[in-house]
Amino acid sequence: MQLVIVSGLSGSGKSTALHVLEDVGYNCIDNLPVSLLPALVAQIEIHKDDQHKFAIGIDVRNAWKDLQIFPQMISTLKEAHLPFTVIFLDSQSSVLIQRFSETRRKHPLSDKHTNLAEAIANEQELLEPIRDTADQIIDTSHLTLHELRDLVKERVVGRSQSSMAILFESFGFKHGIPVNADLVFDARCLPNPHWKPNLRPLTGKDKDVIEFLEAEDAVNEMYQDIEDFMSRWLPRYQANNRSYITVAVGCTGGQHRSVYLSERLKAHFNEQFGDVQVRHRDINKHKKN
Repeated sequence: MQLVIVSGLSGSGKSTALHVLEDVGYNCIDNLPVSLLPALVAQIEIHKDDQHKFAIGIDVRNAWKDLQIFPQMISTLKEAHLPFTVIFLDSQSSVLIQRFSETRRKHPLSDKHTNLAEAIANEQELLEPIRDTADQIIDTSHLTLHELRDLVKERVVGRSQSSMAILFESFGFKHGIPVNADLVFDARCLPNPHWKPNLRPLTGKDKDVIEFLEAEDAVNEMYQDIEDFMSRWLPRYQANNRSYITVAVGCTGGQHRSVYLSERLKAHFNEQFGDVQVRHRDINKHKKN
């Protein structure tokens, strides 16, 4: 069991840090009232020997009295011998003012009687108990979004644990392109097993269809082009902090050619990436027609 508590000033990047942790497998709970932390710890302690990972976001939206008892909650965690880390995201007041001005967001403590600078100063005072107990304080004043994501991964998760999930999804163009697709490849120009009576009821996962398609030069050429393209660009996507990518391969009905290519691509890239999946959206729709 792993527990990370993320706090920080509004506009310093707390939401970004939680999103990073969520992307790498943490169960995230944002804006948890500090007073509920003991109850959550008790539940986590029951399962402390499993592999669950939790990230809790705590910020100034808590009642101020709850924030004052945060050091006591930390002592409770230590007494329970639970592995945990407290991260506090900080930033210069001038930078926070600029960020709020650019996004036109309202600071949670600002109102008609409190301007932005005063709200930031009040927040700094209220969050001081959390800042004082933090294991790591990250100043985000001069960090880009990508740099902050990298820093959270390096300090909390570790580079070796960060990976990108890849989904190869076959589909039929006559049923529509998947709305979640990041990249789309069109296999409709390839020889179609549908026109072979003995292959028509089969799919791209069946041996006879595989042998038919692998005997076609055009099929192998397209596969090689897609493999080369993905081999070149997947590392670039990963380096750009992509947590997942969906690669859609389509043919007319989503039964033969797209299924075959998706399965073959999955088998190849499964050796290079830790989380590679395949999904065949329309493979069984021909049975309903």
